Amino acid sequence: MLIRKLVVASGISYVEIPAAGLSLLCGAPADAVKHLFRRGIIQTTEDGGVTFETGPNAILLSDSMIQNGHLCNLAEFPILQMLYRQGMLLPNHPNNTGRKPRLIGTPEQLAAQLRYIHRGNYGLVSVEEMIKAGIDEDAAKELMRIKLKFAFGQIAQPDAFVECLPLGADAIDIGDGVGIERIAHNVFRISHGEDSVEVDLNLKRDETYPCPYPLSHVAIDRHYFAVVHAGDGDGWDYNRPAMGSVLIHQGRVYLIDAGPNIHYSLDALGIGKKEVAGIFHTHCHDDHFAGLTTLLQCDQPLQYFATPLVRASVTRKLCALLSIPESEFARYFDIHDLKQGEWNDIMGLEVRPILSPHPVETTIFDFRVLWEGGYRTYSHLADIASFDVLDAMTTTDASKPGVSPELAQAVKASYLRAVDLKKIDIGGGMIHGNAADFAADGSTRLLLAHTSRDLTDAERRIGSGAPFGTLDVMIPGQQNFLLRDASEFLRSYFPMVPMERLHMLLNNRIVTFNPETIITPAGIVPQEIYLLLAGKVEMLMQEPGNSHLLFSGSLLAESAALHDRPSNETYRSVGFVQALRLPADLYRSFIERFFSSIELLDVREVEERLRHTFLFSDAVTSTTLFTLAKNCRITELKAGETFVGEEQLLHLIGKGRLARGGEEAAQVLGKGECWGSDLLFEDAGDQRAATPVADSLVALDDCEIFSVPLKLVSRIPVVRWKLFEAFRNAHAYAAPRYRGTVR
Repeated sequence: MLIRKLVVASGISYVEIPAAGLSLLCGAPADAVKHLFRRGIIQTTEDGGVTFETGPNAILLSDSMIQNGHLCNLAEFPILQMLYRQGMLLPNHPNNTGRKPRLIGTPEQLAAQLRYIHRGNYGLVSVEEMIKAGIDEDAAKELMRIKLKFAFGQIAQPDAFVECLPLGADAIDIGDGVGIERIAHNVFRISHGEDSVEVDLNLKRDETYPCPYPLSHVAIDRHYFAVVHAGDGDGWDYNRPAMGSVLIHQGRVYLIDAGPNIHYSLDALGIGKKEVAGIFHTHCHDDHFAGLTTLLQCDQPLQYFATPLVRASVTRKLCALLSIPESEFARYFDIHDLKQGEWNDIMGLEVRPILSPHPVETTIFDFRVLWEGGYRTYSHLADIASFDVLDAMTTTDASKPGVSPELAQAVKASYLRAVDLKKIDIGGGMIHGNAADFAADGSTRLLLAHTSRDLTDAERRIGSGAPFGTLDVMIPGQQNFLLRDASEFLRSYFPMVPMERLHMLLNNRIVTFNPETIITPAGIVPQEIYLLLAGKVEMLMQEPGNSHLLFSGSLLAESAALHDRPSNETYRSVGFVQALRLPADLYRSFIERFFSSIELLDVREVEERLRHTFLFSDAVTSTTLFTLAKNCRITELKAGETFVGEEQLLHLIGKGRLARGGEEAAQVLGKGECWGSDLLFEDAGDQRAATPVADSLVALDDCEIFSVPLKLVSRIPVVRWKLFEAFRNAHAYAAPRYRGTVR
């Protein structure tokens, strides 16, 4: 057998052709390297006294940029593993044969990957870019000196160390007798001699890339000020998530960084994406960055907290990866620039970002909250430099790459400032910290993180570990913050109802459901409605394989309870779930007293019909759906009737089929498909390929069409993201369609 193929995980395969010296990673979603470690594909070996890792030397990219909401091509860490951990770029290494890591894919995807890898290596690449981000020229020049020191004196283009092989409509020869051809969208045939294998990188509907490491469910209390440790590994640790923390302040949830598979971590912690009030971002490396697109999939923009420099580098990397203009970043995130070196007040939570020397723009964070006896402070030191590295970089010659003695001393002092709780990167090497530097640190509690190995005896004498889900309570909570959230949700649902009347609903108990618990089964008249406050719930439809995900602010089984009929859906908890229990008879009485029952039920019915569509199924709360439902126009057609869509409206098929075009080549649109949204991405696409809006479509069956204002849809990040995925995947090979300049 000339070719060996392994299915690593959903959407990831591994093909070996020993005779050709080819080891091909097919599909490179987030944490693909960790999947290879877990399957034993990457192993440690030795040659001539040199220890290094095995692994792929080429990557076949997915034709699709996004599948089921998740990014398909994140080649940064696989390329780093080849260059440094396999040794393909290291001088005098047995694996440094002059052969570069190879990327294979559409020309557009290759260009996007090179831009994204370039930004992942260097962040902002010139003094001019730094000045444009908002700092003065002298500060920009000093930061550029640091960057050049890490970059060995020059900003290299990624094609200097990566070879790109474009794959178009025809088969290509990638050398050594190996051929690759596309036989269908995202399906490839790899051949060598007379042997061949097929690789399918498509995900099934509702299928996602799996988590490479096990996570146990943890129930988290919402305290006044607390830190939940959501990861203490690094980008190579296949047993733990990468270094990150969940910060709780006055019951509100904030993230520090967004590593790969962050959604799995949130599920295990019983935190729904909708509960995340914001993210504090340290820098743009994938192990702190790759989960950003998961977090934006909510119905309100996520608050984004970073210094202007970090925000600029993150924006450029994300937009390069997605081939979109940089203005799109602000459509998904509510941007809050932080002042570096100063305390920034965020609703009583004070945060101070401090420069940390790194190949890309990076800050550490101090967080403090005022309490009895003074402040309680947590310091998060991700991706710091060891003192040995800082000393080696220090120079008084301002014309050379490096760091000034004054800045080096200030950085060390910021690292060693005594606080109540400090989490430290001890990953070692050229760009990470060293535990020994903190042996005399005066902080009350030190936590050691950002490594894939066990702590040494010496390190265990310096600091503690922080397994996933560990909670450090800085200031205990004496209030029920979930009840506050319930009050805010009910006020948003019923803004005209006096607050004292809402207390009738609030005077009910908050219940907790264990993971994987059926909350409300289908086929039974619900005796209670649940207002989801924390966690994630599956809404399972009657049709097999049809489920939707609900987050905080959603009402479970409301429609069935209002109509006093059996529920058509089963509601099931994913992790720990907390919800306000509302007795069905009390809720009906409340509605009948304060609302026109018929009017409300009519809107609720439209809301439920929208909920059952793919576009509005996940992470869209009842409040947002209610607004859409009130502004939704429903058109019913008989077979043979025509429909002409209007611009500035999104049209969505609720049932039936419609045909566009001539009889011989009619394009058929079915249930759940939509059109009219290309206008949202007119700055990011080829207008010649845009889907016509004002076409005349013919109903093939009895049809139902929902039309909602595009301006409302454009403000819902999760819906915009789904429409963007459809926009990107609408053409051959799912090539990015942006033709402007993505820097």
